[in-house]
Amino acid sequence: MLMIRAIVRPEKVDFVMETLMAEGFPAVTKMSVAGRGKQRGIKIGDITYDEIPKELLLIVVPDNDKDLVVKTIIQSARTGEKGAFGDGKIFVSPVLEVYTVSSGVKESTAGPEEVKI
Repeated sequence: MLMIRAIVRPEKVDFVMETLMAEGFPAVTKMSVAGRGKQRGIKIGDITYDEIPKELLLIVVPDNDKDLVVKTIIQSARTGEKGAFGDGKIFVSPVLEVYTVSSGVKESTAGPEEVKI
C-alpha cells in the first residue's frame, strides 16, 4: 500500500476530489494547509506573501493504483495545459499497516486480519 499526499490549489481541490471519486477512489482526507514552494511565496508590490493557502489530500491506495491516482491528480490539479508555478506537489510513500478502528481489521501486504483487542 502507498500513501499519496497531494498539495493542490484551494480552487482546484473540489475538481480533484470529484475526479478521484469518478476514477473509483472515494476515500480522501482533506486538510487546509499553508506553505511555499521553490518560488518562495508571492511578492505583490512591497509585500511578500510567503505562506500561500493550499489543500493537502491524503489517499492510501494499493501499489498497483499509484500511477492512475497520480495521473488523475496531475491532470485535474494542473492550471491550463502546461501548468503553472504553485499548482502543487505529490508525495508517495509506503504504508506498512492500516487499522480500521470500527472493525479492528488490520490491513497489510500480507492481507487483512482481525486484531484481538
